[in-house]
Amino acid sequence: MRSAIGVARPCREGFKIGPLFADAADSAERVFAGLGAVTAGEPVFLDVPENNAEAVALADRHGMEEVFGCARMYLGTPPPIPWGRIFGVTTFELG
Repeated sequence: MRSAIGVARPCREGFKIGPLFADAADSAERVFAGLGAVTAGEPVFLDVPENNAEAVALADRHGMEEVFGCARMYLGTPPPIPWGRIFGVTTFELG
């Protein structure tokens, strides 16, 4: 069974979706669509990791466009992160 979880939370304008974690793209799509009941008619923001092509495709399918870019930087070896399961980061504020 595939699993997915997502949260839509109010922000200054509209809603931010994040985290959006899923085992597969179709599961992420269903959760994203379900969160539309909360965000209906409001602007929606989703911080997508560029190195997950399926997450970028999800944003593209919903007509989202990049507002700003963000670089992830490490000193030393990057930690093992399951990028294929991250469709929306939790928040940049947590680092």
